[in-house]
Amino acid sequence: MEIVNTKHVQEVITSFANKDVYIHLETTNGSYATHFNENFLNAGAFMRNIVLNFELGKIVGDSPHRVGLKLPAGWVYAQGITHYEVDDLGRLLLAGLDHEGKLAVALHISETPFT
Repeated sequence: MEIVNTKHVQEVITSFANKDVYIHLETTNGSYATHFNENFLNAGAFMRNIVLNFELGKIVGDSPHRVGLKLPAGWVYAQGITHYEVDDLGRLLLAGLDHEGKLAVALHISETPFT
């Protein structure tokens, strides 16, 4: 994976707009739960092969970036994106790595299901 190039990522996100696409979105303890300590449960979220059709997608902010996909009734957001790759299947793989290089958040977009 490479450090995010916002222009390239924006172009790829835009290419998926107004199509049925498959989304993989996950967070781990490194993303939204960094403020937790031993007195709290750690948190995470995981969605795979959710089909959606977004009308607008944006990558914003300085690194780490936020990526938002606008749906008719709301938004899907991934906060903390630092790296990306467009793989040989044309899937956009976005990741946020913490200061130790561990995955904190992932947002993948594809026209075909993830296996």
